[in-house]
Amino acid sequence: MNRINPKKLLQSKWTAVAPVNREKHFVVVKAVLDEEELDVEECVIEAVLTRRQRHIDWQELKDDGKWRFGWQ
Repeated sequence: MNRINPKKLLQSKWTAVAPVNREKHFVVVKAVLDEEELDVEECVIEAVLTRRQRHIDWQELKDDGKWRFGWQ
């Protein structure tokens, strides 16, 4: 399980374990925190290759079967 600090989520880099449409490397381009800054309300990732953005539940990034921290 990947450990994630919500305050450091923005601009973090991620690698998809099973790439789709040649999109393997991603950057978090938007992370909206709640008022207490303890939980992420909205998270948007962008594929480095295609610049395609998509909304994602930030809790999915904790699953090391789907995501790896950094670009690998």
